[in-house]
Amino acid sequence: MPLRVLVLACTASFTFLGFSLSAQDVDKGKSLYQNCMACHSAEGHGNQLLRAPAIAGLDAAYLETQLTHFKHGIRGGVAADETGLLMRPMTKLLADEAAIKDVSAFIATLTPVVPEETLEGGDAAKGQAAYMVCLACHGPDAGGNVALKAPSLQYMNDWYMLAQLHKFKEGIRGTNPKDIGGMQMRPMSMTLADEQAMKDVIAYIRSISPKG
Repeated sequence: MPLRVLVLACTASFTFLGFSLSAQDVDKGKSLYQNCMACHSAEGHGNQLLRAPAIAGLDAAYLETQLTHFKHGIRGGVAADETGLLMRPMTKLLADEAAIKDVSAFIATLTPVVPEETLEGGDAAKGQAAYMVCLACHGPDAGGNVALKAPSLQYMNDWYMLAQLHKFKEGIRGTNPKDIGGMQMRPMSMTLADEQAMKDVIAYIRSISPKG
């Protein structure tokens, strides 16, 4: 490649990178996160008693989407979604899209930990077959797919995954036409016949996730 072309390409890359970084302010996000700490903890590791999941380990793009959905009632706008209804007023504290980007960027810097296993009776071997429909979006290692805005499941609480699968299956999540990712998840949840099948697939996800 000619030197002039290479220089122009590098300059364009750094310009794009500079734009990406300037679009989010991690320090501002850290300040905004003070409103989230009471439930999700300072480290983003969540609190089961408050039904607040761990959010450390989630990528910024996914967080931005979910916060935006909560803020505009795309998620948490159904009366049966008790925890979603609790999240909605919290997102109202984020004034605009820039604030959502900032806090998401900060959360993405938090270090995840392996969550405590709370569910019993799941069969990982059976869950492996059920996970085949999850592979395309969440990946063979449950690490997610940023391009598809499919979150990593590696550090997600088992109790939270169970609750969300129930919500998708029961139509509490994934029925708003503006929630594209949710609408894709709902038919996936329908492939799980019952709670036992949900526990099985969660057990498999935990088996392929980091252990420490």
